[in-house]
Amino acid sequence: MYEGTTGVTRSDPGSTPPAPPVPLAALLARRELGLRLLTGPDDVALHWVHTSEMADPYPYLLGGELLMTAGVQLTDPARFAERVVEAGAAALGFGVTPVYDTVPAELVAACARLGLPLVEVPPGTPFTAVARALWRLMAEARLHELRRVTEAQQSLAAAAARPAPVPAVLGALASRLGGRAVLFGADGTESASAGREIPPEAARALAELAGVVGPRPGGPASAGGEGGGLRLAAYALGGGDGLALGVATERRGPGDHTVAGVAVVLLSLLTASHRAVDVALRDGALTRLLLGASPAEAAASLSPGPWTVVHARGGDGTPFAAATLAAALGTDLMDTAAAPTVRLLVPPGAAVTAQPGWTLGASAPAGPDGLPAADAQAARALRRAEATRTPLARHRANGLAGLVDPDEAAAHARVLLAPLSEPQAETLRTWLSLHGGWDRTAAALGVHRNTVRQRIARCAALLDRDLDDPDVRMELWFALRAQ
Repeated sequence: MYEGTTGVTRSDPGSTPPAPPVPLAALLARRELGLRLLTGPDDVALHWVHTSEMADPYPYLLGGELLMTAGVQLTDPARFAERVVEAGAAALGFGVTPVYDTVPAELVAACARLGLPLVEVPPGTPFTAVARALWRLMAEARLHELRRVTEAQQSLAAAAARPAPVPAVLGALASRLGGRAVLFGADGTESASAGREIPPEAARALAELAGVVGPRPGGPASAGGEGGGLRLAAYALGGGDGLALGVATERRGPGDHTVAGVAVVLLSLLTASHRAVDVALRDGALTRLLLGASPAEAAASLSPGPWTVVHARGGDGTPFAAATLAAALGTDLMDTAAAPTVRLLVPPGAAVTAQPGWTLGASAPAGPDGLPAADAQAARALRRAEATRTPLARHRANGLAGLVDPDEAAAHARVLLAPLSEPQAETLRTWLSLHGGWDRTAAALGVHRNTVRQRIARCAALLDRDLDDPDVRMELWFALRAQ
């Protein structure tokens, strides 16, 4: 169930002042007042103070008050307490003297039975002093709440600037409100979430609440309710995508709605599919391409080039991870059709750097006619990055040898050629460079040809390789070059 907003009742929070309420315990802690709690809980929230000597104060109360009375017309204490509770008052303050020397026992018993906090006000404490103390406490609470909201706003803004902003904003919101924050997709499923786990009953209620906002045209922008012992709230995100933010907390503070509102604005911006200018540019380029323009002419309308093609895999698993990556790389041109691989076209001036949670492969810069080849380069670079477990690999233009990382090639060469001494490795290098010619190798090294044969045979035995195999010769040649 979710709360309606059709009217204001005595228990409706909308009937209370904008200042944060103050717990009764805070007022009792003011020693100069000398207040004493006779019965009832001390954690009720006080919204204001009202003084009345009417026999029936019900018509004059809004709810949430600390009702102060000296019992001038107190004829039926039990009935008086019942009417105070029916009016929604938070607590009852009874001033002793001049009418009563002590708080009537019948009134204490009635308040205890009804769970209404009853506070004894000593003779030397004017009711106005109690009211003034409460206003001061409310002003302090208001200042504290303003600081809390300001700090929360700064925290959310900082989270929105992180590499994965959507989960970061949800995490910051959940931390600030002390609960759980969930981003629901248009179909009602969870797209991302953060914060502590909540009971299944609360999770179902929160999903139902999120379905009330957003999807329906003209539906409410927000809704609140309870479920699983938690306070629930849902907010529709802007952009018309049907997304909704759900929040579950143990309690709802006065500034929580403001904090959640900041998160709604940020998430609406972060989850927006495209900006209007970008859409117009892309639509224009696509239209020219379909009408017969050359790829170079259509591409020129997006950026002067040359572009760098980037292939990427990874992300945080949310539907907005690719858009976040594109924003981090400074481009709006991306393709997610080949999931889990994301392809991006990065314009000149935008640096391709490693991104947290992603593995990237980048091509060499290319003009419109070279983009297909650049796409293949990025694919190969991504495979190399995954094989070497590096966050970013770039295309190398120096032939097959450029496809191998120099450090890894050197490490492989050290292991492969470890059995050989330096003279044996030099003999093998010279022999391979001369295509296995015995006489030319002997002349190059200044030794007898039989010495060359013996050394090469020894190399073959130490390496346990067939040196007549061209694949073996090629691998050894690359290893010797890397070494």
